[in-house]
Amino acid sequence: MELLGLDEIRDLLGGISKQRATIIVGRKGFPDPLATLKMGRVWDGRSVRTWIAENRPRPVDEH
Repeated sequence: MELLGLDEIRDLLGGISKQRATIIVGRKGFPDPLATLKMGRVWDGRSVRTWIAENRPRPVDEH
């Protein structure tokens, strides 16, 4: 199982700001965290990657 924290999710979303990532992970429809630890929330990587693939537009190729 792959676990992701907010910083890993920020990287998957293209290096967005911590503030922007916090807004995104708090939206309805984003996977619920599996747990909240002292270091913060952790999510299932597969669920997050699926959500990103289905909900975030990909950059347009510049050819």
